[in-house]
Amino acid sequence: METTINSGRFFKRTLLIAVPVMIQNLITNFVALIDNIMVGQTGTEQMSGVAIVNQLFFVYNLTVFGALSGAGIFCAQFFGKNDMDGVKSTFRYKTIASVAIMLIGILIFTIFGDNLIAAYLHTAEEGIDLELTFGFAKRYMAIMLIGLIPFTVEQVYSGTLREGGTATVPMAAGIAAVLVNTMLNYLLIFGSFGFPKLGVEGAAIATVISRFVQAGIVIIWTHANSRKLAFIKGVYRSLKVPGKLAGRITVKGLIPLTANECLWGAGVSMLVQLYSIRGIDVVAGLNIANTVINLFNVMFIAFGSGVSVVIGQLLGAGEMEQAKKAAPRLIAFSGGMCVVVGGVMAAFSGLFPLAYNTSDNVRGLATMFIIISAVFMPVHGTLHSTYFTIRSGGKTFITFLFDCVFSWALVVPVVAVIAHFTALPIMWLYMIGQGLEIIKCVIGLILVKKGIWLSNIVSDNN
Repeated sequence: METTINSGRFFKRTLLIAVPVMIQNLITNFVALIDNIMVGQTGTEQMSGVAIVNQLFFVYNLTVFGALSGAGIFCAQFFGKNDMDGVKSTFRYKTIASVAIMLIGILIFTIFGDNLIAAYLHTAEEGIDLELTFGFAKRYMAIMLIGLIPFTVEQVYSGTLREGGTATVPMAAGIAAVLVNTMLNYLLIFGSFGFPKLGVEGAAIATVISRFVQAGIVIIWTHANSRKLAFIKGVYRSLKVPGKLAGRITVKGLIPLTANECLWGAGVSMLVQLYSIRGIDVVAGLNIANTVINLFNVMFIAFGSGVSVVIGQLLGAGEMEQAKKAAPRLIAFSGGMCVVVGGVMAAFSGLFPLAYNTSDNVRGLATMFIIISAVFMPVHGTLHSTYFTIRSGGKTFITFLFDCVFSWALVVPVVAVIAHFTALPIMWLYMIGQGLEIIKCVIGLILVKKGIWLSNIVSDNN
């Protein structure tokens, strides 16, 4: 694997991973925006109910992502080493871990779902019916629980394909899924062309069906191409994973990264809950804003995925100097890209909320949240690539401290104190929550510069 910085091959390899992910996420989030607008047309209570449940599922999604990412660090380095037996064992580990998390997640949402939803319901200035919002959220969650099954399985397959450099198939599956989701949303939310008018329940059914379509495409393609994907041959003849490897993945990956993503996601959800103290209309505004923000965030999120794979493969191949030179340049590119993307998002911030059937107050809040997020996007873009660089070397305990502990030790307590003990307007509260990330960004850049992440975790000596 001959790689030189001057040739620009690092950027090319990163973009070969990032662009398909970017396209898939861009389409997915654009359709999510359309879906959100469709639900928003039915009323603020419906939109708020769906937003609350999606915020709760966000924690689950991140937990699965964390568990698979822990094994994914090893997987990317095994691909770099061209060790297909290692990839196969890692794939099996992913399968076992993700199914366990799925069963636990379904159990938690089934038992505690009502209480979790109720935590976000606070009196609103606009007179939104909280009981009605609760009912919509509960019905939406009941159907969406089924979708956790195909979502979880698809993540195992798609993540492994990307770690091996095959990102176009998950992209194609994602595009097919969003097309199915969009069509079914139109038919089932509004009752078009003779279909039943199901509202938020129709939105949930459409999402679940689309997830089965996405999982089906990825799974079938992977097994149909077993000749070039040697790791998938006989992968289910046994679920045995070498004890030493399982132990290393668990200690270096599963425990710290699953805990990190779960607790970080819970921290994000806690921040939304704290913001909701200012009223349920804030939740509605955040729902609109986050849908738009996610649409623009796909650039740096996808680029971070590319950074993770490229740096991981370099480390697995033992090319430490090349990785050390490539990482800061890729991080700088991510931050610079976000300056441009954030500017575009701010410029169009006032247009997106106009598409929703809601109050002027909710639209105003959404516009404000979008502008503030646009200002801080370069910070988040830099942070994202920094996080994945450190993690690619297996320094998962450091990323746990850097990401999750930082959120719970500083961001959440500061916002909680201000939310509960002051009357500071939501604009300043939200801005403070975003601004505290600057501290983490500085810490991350220092860690990258020190090179503590330079580690080959799949060498025979480890």
